[in-house]
Amino acid sequence: MDAVDRPARLAVGVVGAGRVGSALGAALARAGHRVVAASGVSDSSRERAAERLGLAPTRPEDVVSKADLILLTVPDDVLPDLVSGLVGTGADLRGKLVAHTSGAYGLAVLNPAIKAGALPLALHPVMTFTGRDDDLRRLVGISYGVTAPDPLRPVAEALVIEMEGEPVWIEDEDRALYHAALAGAANHMVTLVAESSELLGKIGVDQPGRMLGPLLSAALDNVLRLGIAGLTGPVVRGDAGTVRKHVDALILAAPEAADAYVALARLTADRALAAGLLKPEAAERLLDALGGNIWT
Repeated sequence: MDAVDRPARLAVGVVGAGRVGSALGAALARAGHRVVAASGVSDSSRERAAERLGLAPTRPEDVVSKADLILLTVPDDVLPDLVSGLVGTGADLRGKLVAHTSGAYGLAVLNPAIKAGALPLALHPVMTFTGRDDDLRRLVGISYGVTAPDPLRPVAEALVIEMEGEPVWIEDEDRALYHAALAGAANHMVTLVAESSELLGKIGVDQPGRMLGPLLSAALDNVLRLGIAGLTGPVVRGDAGTVRKHVDALILAAPEAADAYVALARLTADRALAAGLLKPEAAERLLDALGGNIWT
């Protein structure tokens, strides 16, 4: 990025200096901005503010008073009350950039701040944050779901690029579906792999991760390159007998996992059928094995 294209150096404040806020604050500092204030409620947030940003935590309204760019990096359910609360303190938001990092929310959640004169941005980093030291390294090259009023779009995109990310424009009305897609893939994958590891451990596999790692890596590579055409396994083969054995075994070992298996097998069969990978007669056999209608 040429110097003329770079946004002005900003005084950055972080409200909610937890896993996400401390990482993004550090990334902006690395890009040349000044992180001048941070707030945090939990002990871990306060520690991250000190370790990653070199700041002693302060009150949210003090963060607003010191910053040109205010990052609101709090859990989704906390965000509406936080925005209203900041406005309620009488903090001067006029002309200040206020950016939240929620995937599910768009700009409407910032309406109280907008009415108080704030300039709204939604910058959602498409990454999982663990609070470990490698969080900052993982920010390099990731996508950000960006939503902003048209006049602020260049500013939002420039900030993402400065953090070494890739801005992807998400329409305001699409934010909930956008976030559902990401959460369904990443969060539920963790649950499925943890469940599979536990089941393997129950039957005496000492290191489930070593067994699952190559298989899951190959499956992820296949779907990212090939889409549904990368699907393998008993459902796409129409092996109804095998699928029924899976369900029966899971009912005995982990009934809650059996319900999830059936739901996912139905969805898999539905997509395979639509893609022409599964023949209708094979789909009917799977329907019987799963005990329900794969088209509903």
